[in-house]
Amino acid sequence: MRIALLEDEHEQAQHIQSILSERGHHCDSFPSGQSFLSAVLHRSYDLLIMDWQIPDMTGIEVLEHVRAQLNWQIPVVFLTQRDSETDIVRALDAGADDYLCKPAREAELVARINALARRTNPDNEKEVLVYGPFEINTQLRTISLHGDVLTLTDKDFDLTLFLFQNQGRLLTREMLLERVWGLARDINTRTVDTHMSRLRRRLGLNPENGFRIKTIYQRGYRLEAMKATGPDAHAVATEQA
Repeated sequence: MRIALLEDEHEQAQHIQSILSERGHHCDSFPSGQSFLSAVLHRSYDLLIMDWQIPDMTGIEVLEHVRAQLNWQIPVVFLTQRDSETDIVRALDAGADDYLCKPAREAELVARINALARRTNPDNEKEVLVYGPFEINTQLRTISLHGDVLTLTDKDFDLTLFLFQNQGRLLTREMLLERVWGLARDINTRTVDTHMSRLRRRLGLNPENGFRIKTIYQRGYRLEAMKATGPDAHAVATEQA
């Protein structure tokens, strides 16, 4: 997983990064609320770890910004020295998914993170994913619409899978370049735009099939479920319930 860490103590940040790296995760560390928020809103992360006491704002304030500005429920773990029941309840009520007190036990920290990942992304371990009339076989790397296998390139498949697994989430061009193309730096964004235009046609993303790719001006794209109007409307609605 890609994890963003909000921690202003350099040695503590390095320690947590080392723990997560040894378990196969990638962790970026940020010493301030502003730098953390800027990264989270423009890069692709799967989970956030936050301290409460940071120089420019509180962890609660950062969490409130995250929940207000991100349109998907990214899992958040608080890791802080504040251990009163009142603090724990306040953080959970503000939108945190878990709460750990420093110093965190290494095995427990990793176990909590892995449990959150499984709970947040249950489809990741499935071989066949069904989204309304679309069926994605992750082993055969095929996508079917109403039972008919679509002709897609490998990159089209990867992009489609990422879109469906993150439906409802704003995906910036930078996120897509990083997660689908494996590029950390910005390149000609027409690469993403061209693939999106082609996918709209090849996948038949329209109200009849229950989904659309919405372009978010100057930000990126979002796959949205729609109310189907064709004969499969009931099936789509049941699947999305």
